[in-house]
Amino acid sequence: AIAQRLDGADAREAQVEQFLFRGQGIILSGKLHYTCGLLSLSIVIPAFNEERRLPQTLARLLEFVGRGGFSSAEILVVNDGSSDGTASVVSAAAKADARIRLLNNPGNRGKGYAVRHGLQQARLDWVLMTDADLSAPIEEFDKLWASVQSADADGAIGSRAIDRSLIGVRQPAFREFSGKVFNFLMRSVTGLPYKDTQCGFKLFSRDAARCVAARQLSDGFGFDVEILYIAKKHGFRIVETPVRWDNSEGSKVSLWNGIAAFADPLRVRLNDLRGRYR
Repeated sequence: AIAQRLDGADAREAQVEQFLFRGQGIILSGKLHYTCGLLSLSIVIPAFNEERRLPQTLARLLEFVGRGGFSSAEILVVNDGSSDGTASVVSAAAKADARIRLLNNPGNRGKGYAVRHGLQQARLDWVLMTDADLSAPIEEFDKLWASVQSADADGAIGSRAIDRSLIGVRQPAFREFSGKVFNFLMRSVTGLPYKDTQCGFKLFSRDAARCVAARQLSDGFGFDVEILYIAKKHGFRIVETPVRWDNSEGSKVSLWNGIAAFADPLRVRLNDLRGRYR
């Protein structure tokens, strides 16, 4: 079923009469809303030394889930061995709002490990992965959810490559060029169809999230390709959706991380040939 556009006073009545199934969203005056009591969402945020960003990020997320008509929501911040006050910030926020949960990794294990930890601990029906800097604004969730519903999919990933006019602050030219080269290599080696696997804004159903978390092997920044590969291998349909995105200063991805990522698609294919994703 596809989200429908409704305007005027009859919209709320039609919402009740026509859309009380599958937690479906409808569009009222250009903004996606969710039928009351049917959509539950876990938000997973991997965090390493993010004490400065997290207060504003958590406030924005709480505002979003509070106005979105979700039946229930939780925000899981996975502290990846931070050396600053990340854990203290999240702990204080969790005491103030029970929807926030702090998960601590055993040391600095990597973004892939942090995401896997969050996916394993997520309790609700849908799981959104997003970065602590909200490079893709949380409001772009509406686009992911609309794509999931219209395609009857098991998830959606945000993409910067489908419509680059949606990028506000761009990455340095070298980073953009290397990203295009990486994507060409990734598609050639893995057979995945996506134009952008590295955007940190991803939505999975709980079943898809649990499937990939149980099989994911990568602890580092190369996990994105791996979880999408595992999802496809196990029959989950994940669609790609253009989203607004802004490059943020203070990226945790070093030059070496970027270079090392070129080996990840090959590693994924070898793992599959060895039967490690069954």
